[in-house]
Amino acid sequence: MSAENVELVCPAGTPAALKAAVDAGADCVYVGFRDETNARNFPGLNFSRPELADGIAYAHERGTKVLVAINTFPRAGSPEIWHQAVDDAAKLKADAVILADVGLCDYASRKHPQLRLHLSVQASASSAEAIRFYHEAFGIQRAVLPRVLTVPEIAALCAQVPIEMEVFVFGGLCVMAEGRCSLSSYATGLSPNMNGVCSPASHVRYVEKGDKVVSQLGGFTINTFGSGESAGYPTLCKGRFEANGKLSYLFEEPTSLNTLSLLPDLIAAGVTAFKIEGRQRGRAYVGNVVSAFRRAVDAIRRGEAPPEIDLDNITEGNKQTAGAYERSWR
Repeated sequence: MSAENVELVCPAGTPAALKAAVDAGADCVYVGFRDETNARNFPGLNFSRPELADGIAYAHERGTKVLVAINTFPRAGSPEIWHQAVDDAAKLKADAVILADVGLCDYASRKHPQLRLHLSVQASASSAEAIRFYHEAFGIQRAVLPRVLTVPEIAALCAQVPIEMEVFVFGGLCVMAEGRCSLSSYATGLSPNMNGVCSPASHVRYVEKGDKVVSQLGGFTINTFGSGESAGYPTLCKGRFEANGKLSYLFEEPTSLNTLSLLPDLIAAGVTAFKIEGRQRGRAYVGNVVSAFRRAVDAIRRGEAPPEIDLDNITEGNKQTAGAYERSWR
């Protein structure tokens, strides 16, 4: 894969964030409708149909593509709003829809054969066999890979499948296989995969106990922070728990994924698109991160090394990690 062909896929949780991403140099922005059909179904986020129509027009006028995430799983026997989301995305001239559910992939491929289909990370497709199935059965043209693969594993996948590969390069690090998360649903009654909400703020509590702060989700203690420690957001997969007699973070501390230095390796592996996470973040975050990665990709295209860019001030816990791309904590 040549750096010339790599796309920068950027988050847009609001119309303002969409404009910020486009103006900062995004090749694509990804968005969701304001309902449970997308996996970032939070108050104050996402797009009405008229807002998306305006957003698509703004992006297309500036040469940027718009991808619509319809990446939750429909309720059994009630797929209507998911079908309507696909129909509306096609009607509004979205450049692609990002799907996870097999039934929805079938619906989209039959009802809108000209609509480009991407496979969401929520589908948890991380093997050549799984990705080939979605391509052969539904015409999927790009797969977003879970954040649990190393660079050599990604290279092997790219060599074995006939479609484009997209990987996360910055933002929140989900250390579970996306699409298979059930702990948040157990703790709060709201499912990331069905309702589009992981660790919803309505169920978060911070409780002071002496000189410590306890973070809770749905009444469950997720972490305890001592004096001087930054109290991170209580996401279950980033909790601090006791296992085998040792108190620790089982996978990663609450940190952000940042792969700026690995972009040349990912391009060499055959990756088509770099995805920035952050539809819950504001336009300032979006503008800063997209601008940084735009500069990095452009430098690689010129045959230069990616510049060193300090993004600590906008990362989770002011810390960064390369996650599974360089680690073997799985």
